[in-house]
Amino acid sequence: MHFRYLGNSGLKISEIIYGNWLTHGSQVENDTATASVHAALDAGITTFDTADAYANTAAEKVLGDALKGQRRQSLEIFTKVYWPTGPSGHNDTGLSRKHIMESINGSLERLGTDYVDLYQAHRYDYETPLEETMQAFADLVRAGKVLYVGVSEWTAEQLRAGHALAKDLGFQLISNQPQYSMLWRVIEEKVVPTSEELGISQIVWSPVAQGVLTGKYKPGAELPEGSRATDDKGGASAIKRFLTDDVLTAVQKLQPIADEAGLTLAQLAVAWVLQNPNVAGAIVGASRPEQVESNAKAAGVELDEAVLARIDEAILPVAVTDPSHTKSPESRVA
Repeated sequence: MHFRYLGNSGLKISEIIYGNWLTHGSQVENDTATASVHAALDAGITTFDTADAYANTAAEKVLGDALKGQRRQSLEIFTKVYWPTGPSGHNDTGLSRKHIMESINGSLERLGTDYVDLYQAHRYDYETPLEETMQAFADLVRAGKVLYVGVSEWTAEQLRAGHALAKDLGFQLISNQPQYSMLWRVIEEKVVPTSEELGISQIVWSPVAQGVLTGKYKPGAELPEGSRATDDKGGASAIKRFLTDDVLTAVQKLQPIADEAGLTLAQLAVAWVLQNPNVAGAIVGASRPEQVESNAKAAGVELDEAVLARIDEAILPVAVTDPSHTKSPESRVA
């Protein structure tokens, strides 16, 4: 495993991050989830990403149970706050001080830890003053419940405002967690340059584009039985945008590139996002332990300029690049 610094901080994280968005507590049985976490540990992965909203808090509990017995100091545990949890009452969502303070306590209990290494604002909250949100994060840092603070899917302007407030309050905003892959490049024009200027790293999710970049979806063919595209609870709605013949045809052009590099298509996709120097780590999920083992092999892979150019030639014409796609709900979802 290879490690990178997270933002302008002294915290190192594994290039491959184990995430449990669509799996733990919902899509796979707990024993399989535990086996996948242990496979991640065996592969040298030390960084684990979750959120209180995943499976309505169940994912945090499954991850916490799977990590029991591990040396806490050797792990980096990330979680998030914003989306509705519990019965989705009027204060069970957003980035108000009330919701943040109650959410961190619940997350710590479920994860079985006294602190999280990174606490992330899962989206931007237009209904709460940013000053209130950042003050709550500052208080959690001072209380020792949170070591570092990050965000997810914030625009360049929101990052700049949050970073300035954090500095005034005596802590750093060190990370952003956006969707990023060969097919979804919306952060490249604005978010990445701003982040580089401010000392903020990207922790990217869906580097394999919800499985499309594995090559298992073929143009003109039926969707594979049991795949994510056929599972309404496992991300079928998120993957639809990529299931067009032009996209799937472009993905098939990557196979010879991966073969020549000695990689699977999934490994090529994960390695590709890690070529961006502003990316500190790529989050991979898994429904089986062997998927973790395979994806972890993308760590440390270097793709030369010729290979990157061939990838762009195949994929860039169908990639989404418009920075306006980085956005949060205009009002809280409850």
